[in-house]
Amino acid sequence: MMVTLSKSRAVCYTGSMVHLYYGDGKGKTTAALGMALRAAGNGWRVVVVQFLKGRETGEVRALGRLGVTVLRGKAGKRFTAQMTDAEREATKEICNEHFAAARAQCAASSSPALLVLDEICAAYAGGFVVRGDVDDFLAAVPPHLEVVLTGREPPASFLARADYVTEMRKCRHPFDAGAAARAGVEF
Repeated sequence: MMVTLSKSRAVCYTGSMVHLYYGDGKGKTTAALGMALRAAGNGWRVVVVQFLKGRETGEVRALGRLGVTVLRGKAGKRFTAQMTDAEREATKEICNEHFAAARAQCAASSSPALLVLDEICAAYAGGFVVRGDVDDFLAAVPPHLEVVLTGREPPASFLARADYVTEMRKCRHPFDAGAAARAGVEF
């Protein structure tokens, strides 16, 4: 999906910015968590919400050592397309609880300076989060907060709202030849 943004878009930068890393290529989460690492290294309070992810990963362990709050999880171990109805409903509950918790933290006096919403595009498209809640939040991002969104196919509203837009395009990936995900590289 090729996206063209108007270069004449009038934007008033008041301190908050929305970053969008999207596409079918590897690197969306890596870029988002790299930003979390940079922010934490600069003394920022960081909250990461990983939607639709439950597998233990090296980056989550490392972020925890840095004091980054990570909210994540889903029901079961299946991809969303293979989930049972019960797993889908339980996953919706988890996703909405995590988004609500992150949103509440962003409104608190000890608010984070960076919020990463990893795989929000899939959670939004799949109905795992209340779309109106996400849209309302993005329409009124607190002025002290940087927000990072990731996922494969962002809705038009994310593309229109984002100040930074980066498309990751897959040219080649070992997964296509049957290679399994590798610790330290994919998780």
